[in-house]
Amino acid sequence: MDLFSDAIVFVAGLWAGAINAVVGSGTLVTFPVLVALGYAPVAATISNAMGLIAGNVAGSWGYRRELAGLKSTLLKLLPASVLGGITGAALLLHLPESVFGTVAPYLIVVALLFVIFQPKLQTWVRRRAEAPVSAAVSGAVAGPANPPAGNPAPAKASRRQNVLLVILIYLAGVYGGYFVAAQGILLVGILGIFLRGSIHNANAMKNVLVLGVNIVAACSYLLFAFDRIVWPVVALIAVGSLIGGFLGAAVGRRLSPVVLRTVIVALGLLALWNMVF
Repeated sequence: MDLFSDAIVFVAGLWAGAINAVVGSGTLVTFPVLVALGYAPVAATISNAMGLIAGNVAGSWGYRRELAGLKSTLLKLLPASVLGGITGAALLLHLPESVFGTVAPYLIVVALLFVIFQPKLQTWVRRRAEAPVSAAVSGAVAGPANPPAGNPAPAKASRRQNVLLVILIYLAGVYGGYFVAAQGILLVGILGIFLRGSIHNANAMKNVLVLGVNIVAACSYLLFAFDRIVWPVVALIAVGSLIGGFLGAAVGRRLSPVVLRTVIVALGLLALWNMVF
């Protein structure tokens, strides 16, 4: 690598770290740059994912306040995300890239629809969960002749939603471990619907889940694909994304939910354009 190429990779890492902290899809900046500089796609994917871990750490730290009160939920979802990352990393090392390259655009479309309609979908999910409670309260007011012992319906509805959320997080982890790009958009779309809280809370949790997936994937690369890692690239992206992650978190936390959702959709459409064309 010459000095000019080094500078390009560093700036790409800086920009990717900032984007990842705010929404995700920073790989769509760094990956094309590495390929344009002549690196093989798999080597570029592996080296890029390892370098961006530093930015994931910075973004997670920057959003730590938005994680308040979500520790128990995070502890439930992180194992699913990590297991998905292991699965995705295994797929990357054993399957052709064209497999997920074909599926990825469709996943991004679904994620964008999640983000766009997140407020309405979130309201619908909450109403579904609270409907049994309302019915039970109405029945109690009416004074049923034989009131039911306990009220298992809300718990059952909640369990179904929790199971669905865990499955979706696992699948997003598989995608992230394999393809990396735009994993954050998928997670924000999923969490924004099922997580009780603002889109900033969803974004904070997304940063931690992505960090878990990327660490697991990096460990897999170290064990099974050490010869494909381009260490100078890893170092440059790591330093750049670390700085960008702190900057991105500082800016993203101040954006209104509407503005943040608009940024996510805009970057998602850009990601889709890059994947399709």
